Formats: sequence, structure tokens, C-alpha cells
Amino acid sequence: MKKRFTLSLHLIAAFLLVCTAVQSQQREQDFNFDWKFQLQENNQISKAIPLQDAAWRDVRLPHDYSVEASFDKKLEGCTGYLPGGIAWYQKHFDTPANSKNGNVYILFDGVYNNATFWINGTYLGENPYGYSPVYFDLSKYLKKDGTKNVISVLVDHSRYADSRWYTGSGIYRNVKLITTDKLHIPIWGTFVTTPDVTAENAKVAIETKVKNDYKQSQNLTLSTKIYEANGTLVKTETKEVKVGSGKEVTVAQNVAITNPKLWSTDTPNRYKAVTSILVKGKVIDEYTTPFGIRSIVFDKDNGFFLNGKATDVKGVCLHHDAGLVGAAVPKGVWRRRFLSLKEAGVNAIRTSHNPFSEEFLDLCDEMGFLVQNEIFDEMDNPKDKQHNMEEKSVQYMTRGYTEHFQKWGESDLKRTILRDRNHPSIFEWSIGNEIEWTYPGYKEVSGLWDPGAGNYWNQIPKLTKEEMKARYDALPNRKYKLAETAQRLSKWVKDLDTTRPVTANLIIPVASLASGYGDALDVVGFSYQTNQYDWTKRNYPNKMMTGSENSGTWQDWNSIIENPMVFSMYMWTGIDYMGESTDKWPQKGWDGDILDFAGFKKQGFNYFKSIWVNKPSVAIGTMPLKGSAFKMDELSKKAISDSKKALNWDNSKANMHWNYTPRELVLVEVPTNLHVAELFLNGKSLGSRSLSDNPDRILRWVVPFEKGTLTVKGGFDGAEVVANLETSAAPYSIRLTTDATSLSADGYDVAHIIAQLVDEKGVEVKTENVDLTFEVDGNAKVLGVDNGSNSNIQDYQSNKLTTDKGRALLLIQSLKKGGTVRIKASSKTLKSNNITVEIK
Repeated sequence: MKKRFTLSLHLIAAFLLVCTAVQSQQREQDFNFDWKFQLQENNQISKAIPLQDAAWRDVRLPHDYSVEASFDKKLEGCTGYLPGGIAWYQKHFDTPANSKNGNVYILFDGVYNNATFWINGTYLGENPYGYSPVYFDLSKYLKKDGTKNVISVLVDHSRYADSRWYTGSGIYRNVKLITTDKLHIPIWGTFVTTPDVTAENAKVAIETKVKNDYKQSQNLTLSTKIYEANGTLVKTETKEVKVGSGKEVTVAQNVAITNPKLWSTDTPNRYKAVTSILVKGKVIDEYTTPFGIRSIVFDKDNGFFLNGKATDVKGVCLHHDAGLVGAAVPKGVWRRRFLSLKEAGVNAIRTSHNPFSEEFLDLCDEMGFLVQNEIFDEMDNPKDKQHNMEEKSVQYMTRGYTEHFQKWGESDLKRTILRDRNHPSIFEWSIGNEIEWTYPGYKEVSGLWDPGAGNYWNQIPKLTKEEMKARYDALPNRKYKLAETAQRLSKWVKDLDTTRPVTANLIIPVASLASGYGDALDVVGFSYQTNQYDWTKRNYPNKMMTGSENSGTWQDWNSIIENPMVFSMYMWTGIDYMGESTDKWPQKGWDGDILDFAGFKKQGFNYFKSIWVNKPSVAIGTMPLKGSAFKMDELSKKAISDSKKALNWDNSKANMHWNYTPRELVLVEVPTNLHVAELFLNGKSLGSRSLSDNPDRILRWVVPFEKGTLTVKGGFDGAEVVANLETSAAPYSIRLTTDATSLSADGYDVAHIIAQLVDEKGVEVKTENVDLTFEVDGNAKVLGVDNGSNSNIQDYQSNKLTTDKGRALLLIQSLKKGGTVRIKASSKTLKSNNITVEIK
């Protein structure tokens, strides 16, 4: 009987969760489908809005129109040799049936950029910043005669080189239509914190705003139910509230939870707070807030603690694009990439250098990534988009966010904080990235650019902090002072959230501390200058500091091991990204460390796995000895180098194949966390290497090439870890694989189809390439193709391309119809196996 009763409770809880989901859908409507799109040659705004759009393209959001274009050498490398442009979007829709006595809002999570909005020809407003969410109240403009409404959006990205990286163009994030009662919880109207957390008990504090747009005051019951992720009801808290006409109040509720399931990077447990407004027992509004229970503590001497446990932040910097989809990234694309990052031991992401989408943060919550949420790359003064640092020339097309910061900075920051502050993954707010470049005199303050000082990079200052302060105070008067701007931004953050520290990424940290910029920060983030940690600690003993952008080397990680106060590194970057490639055609972007443009693993994946994952690991990388940073010692036959730079990991050069010319000297690299590993060629031992003899933790051999199998072994007898590379023969066929054999018929779900050349034995061929054509038959949309190469400038929006390393990626997306999708690939001489994906 007890088991039956328990089961009944679970069924009831599940039923309540379903009801909650239905009511949530009534409040929020997916507004991504059935849009019209048209490029425009100039930025002239028509007086006849809405426009006639019968001949326009049909598009589904999110949509990035820049990535649909061809790469062009005549365009700017800073944004990936892709264009921007001006475009219109329109959507026709019925007035919601439940809006008669309520409010209707439209919420855009991100439009890049300089967006202007109208409803039925009436101007709603604008939002210049391409990364901040924005919403508008449509209520009084909606039609009541049964005819359709039209929302119109003009995007002006004519200044297509307005960034140092690829931005994308258009309504590239989700859009929602939100319908509420006149007595309601506003958008972003809840704030859930967990001020006291132990393994046994947790206090959950909920602040809920309630707004009354009625002409009379209203009495209501505010009820908040806390659910576990599986639908189990944990606690209910109610409060009687009165709200005056036209007023907004904030209601505080506190809930105690016993034996809480804590959110961490290893166990990302989540809860939901379902807050309802009831009038005379009837639910008239309901708002769901996902959250996590966790504690974060920052200690200037001992680092960072998550749930009371000292935690090293193994981070990557990421930009917001994802190869062939540009900036309109499906959730499934990020999921695949996140799984690979997790496998490499990554537990943190820095959103470089702007706020990312709500969907991205939801996935970080779900999969257990800490997030440093960064807001701005420019503030008072512009950066040079083509060459970084301070602006060197004034050009129309490179005018960026500085044009809008004074008017819009506070609003953009606060809208971002309000949207994001309930995410348990976010543990730091970063107000800016390497801003010092744009403020005159900062370089000179440090003394690192003085005549005869040498290269400033990672150098220990020769000036005292007092001498730096004197230099700063002697600077001529100027319109903007970074310390004052940073204090304003820090205050804006803390107006809305004091539970997380404010940080920033400092490229000249010693000058920033002397100038007072560092005083605005709770945590001083160092951009690369790891050799300055000890100097800074001696001179600013009460300041907390850590790494927030790093080259991605063993030395960077070792700086954390040797300094308990330093708790993080964020390698630049975890994944390849488009842009920051001025005068480097056909290279369209930046080489990251772990994954390439298509999400394929690079050798850097194995490097970081060897230091970040506490499981036995070995892997093999190879490259010609000639042209590498090493040479062979004639006596010992070992790989040696006279340059210390040779021990700075280069995560892009090593090959993952064993195909060279006979007797060619090949440098074999083995990243491992095992103390000793032994290398074999065709079963013959080539000797062992030890980590104790290799300060960068990469074991190396020089091997004359011979066809066959290269094997590395490490570990104890009976529990050895083995990795192999086998020489491949000529391509024989194309092997197709997919990460998903079934997709939801929701118009969002994606499958990654990988084509890999193989020889007759099935060995992957990575040294030959072919022109490949994919054939897709069924209810799926082809999002595009890629081969992962930085120099791949073939059109993404295609079903044809030339492979790189013998492989290619096809990305398909479900439609809203079920059925079987059949995929095959071919070249002039090769065919593939057939694979099927079921759409359900």
C-alpha cells in the first residue's frame, strides 16, 4: 500500500508539472516561425510600414543572413570576410485570444544590430547593441477587428566591420510572444538566490515583482512551488499581497529545503520555482524560474570554492559563432561541442566578449559549466577592429558600440543582468575585455613600454606601484577615465546582483591597479600576464586576482597549481572562430585549441584531457621533424630544442595520422598523465619516456617513418592504456556516421552527419581529399556543410564541398513533419554507406 501511495504522489507531481508547462506555454509562445525576410540596398526607411512582403523569402528564426553569403577577399578579415548589410523582417500574426483583458509583449533575445521595431506601422523603439535582449509592449497597438498584425524589424549592419570577430547579422536568437493578465509578474521579474547552503539544508530566497495595470488596487495570493527536475514538489510558500493601481511591488519569500540536491560542474542538479498569482483562488498568471542550489566563495589567498570545495576553473574563452551556422546556433550544435569540451575536462566558459543567448546559458546550467558572463569589449573609446588595441584610423564601416555606449550602456548591461541572474552556471560578471588599450597613457603608466624595456609581454615591472601611480596622476586631463567608468559599471551590476563578484579582463593589470581601475573589481582578471601574479600579490596583498584569458599551455595551468590564490585559466580559445583575421586570406578566423570550426577534435583536445581529466590518458600526435621547433640529438636520438618557446604547447600543428614518406624523420608527441609511456612501431619498442624528464608534460620521440602501426602504452600491467595510429592506404569508400538516428519533428533538432574517407581495411584516410556531394531525401533542412579547416572558404550553404583531412560535416535540421530522412555521399570515384534519420 505504501508503494502504491508513493507512486500516486509522483503521478500527481508529474501532472502538476505538465499543468505548469501548459500554463507556461499560454504565457510564452514560440515566435520563431513564419517570418518574411528581404535584404535592402540602402538604409532608407520606407514611410509605408508595414511593407509589402508577398515576394520576400520565408525564413524561420534564429536567422543569420551574413553566413548565407560567400566569403570574399575584398571584405574585412576582422569579421571573417563575410558581409553585413541591411535587411527587413516581418511577421503576420493574429491578436492572441487571451489578450482582451491583458498585456502582450514581444521579446527578442538578440538582433545584430542597430535594430528598429514597429507594430502595425507604429514605431516601438530601437536596440543598437546586437547582444542585449529587448522587449516591447504591443498591447495598445494590436488589432481588434480580426485582421492580422504585422511586426516589422529593420536591421542595419551596413557597418559590417564593426567588431574584431564575426558577429553575424539579423534576428539570430529566439523571439517570444508573451501574454499576461494586467496583474502579472513582469518579464525577468523574479530573482532566486541561495544565501545559505550546506549538504543538509539550504535557504532559497525568492524575490518576485508583481505589477498591477488595472485601474483599481488588487488583492492577491502569491504562491511559489519548488520542484525538483523530475517533477517532485519540494516546498510551497504563499503570501497575501495588495498592489495599488499602476504600481509594482517586490514580494520576498524564503523557503528552507532539507537535503538539497546541489548544482555543481559534476552534478548540475536544477530546480524550478513556479510562482503563481491567484485572485479569489483562480490562477491568473504563472511564471517559471529555473535555478540551482549552490554556494560560491572567493578567497584572495586560497582561490575559489564551489559548495565549500576548492575548485580549479578549467576554462575556455568562446566566441558566439559555430562554423557553418554562423551566429544562429541551434542548441544541438552547442550540445555536441559541449560534450567534447566536457570530455577534455573543461568546466568553465568565458563568453568572449559579449553576452550570449539565453539558450546557451540554459545548456550551461544543464551540462554543468561555470560561466563568466562578459558584457562589453568597447566602452568610452573605440578599439581598432582590424588591428586591435587603440583605434588607428577612423572608418565608417568600423564604427562600433562606442557610438552607443554613453546612451545605452546602462540599459544594455541591466537588461542582460536581469535576464541572466537566475542561472546557477553564472558565477562572475565581467564588465569588459582589455579595455585599457583604448585609454591614452595606460601603456606608459606601466613602464613596460619605456625605451629599452624590451617586449612588454609577460614582463615583471621595473617601476614601483607608487611610481606608476605618479605617472597616472600626471596624465593630461581627458574626457573619460577608465577607473570612473568601471565604477559606474560595477555599481550598475550591484544594483541588481550582489551575490556574484564583478571582474574584468585586464591586459595591463599593473597599470590598471595603479590607476584605480582595479578598485572597481572584486576579482582582477589577468589577460595572459601570468608572470606578474607574484609582483601583484606583493604590492596589492588584499586584492583577489586570477587568470581570465590565457594562451593555453602547461605553463598557464602550472601557474594555478603553484599559486592557490589563482583559481582559473581560460584558454584562448576553446573552439575555432571566424574573424580576427585581417590580411590573412584565405584564413578566415582564429585557430582555437580543442575543437575546429566543424566541432572536430584537434590535438589540443588530448593535451588538455591529459591535465584536466583524472583518468589515465594517452594519445599520439605526429608532424615532420623538419619545420618543427625540435631537432634530433645525434647521440641520444631524442627530440631536443634550444628554444623555451618549443615547450609552449602548439595545439594546432600535430597531425593525427601515420602517413609520411619512407625514412622521413617524424616527431611523435604523446600527451599523457601517466608517469611513463612506451612507444612501439609495428610491435618493436622505441623506448620509454617519463614526465619527469619533460617539463611541458609532452613525451617525444624522433622516429624514421615506416608503414604500419604506431602504438603507445602506459600504466600498470593488466591495466594499460593504449593509443594507436595506423598507416592508411588509398581511399576506398566514404564512411558516414551520425550523432543522432532520430530527431524531434519540432523544426529545431539537428543531426551531425560526418563523412570520413577510409581505405579498404576501414582505416581513416586523413592525408587525401575529394570533392564530395551529400544527397538528403526526406523532411529535413540542410543547414550546410563544412570541413573544419580555417582556410575553407567554400560556401557553407551548400551540399557540396572538398574534404579536409579526408572528412566533412553535413548538418541537417528537422522540419515539423515526421518521416524517414535518407542520406548518402559520393565523389567521382567513391560512394558511401546509406544512413537514415527518423523524424518523430
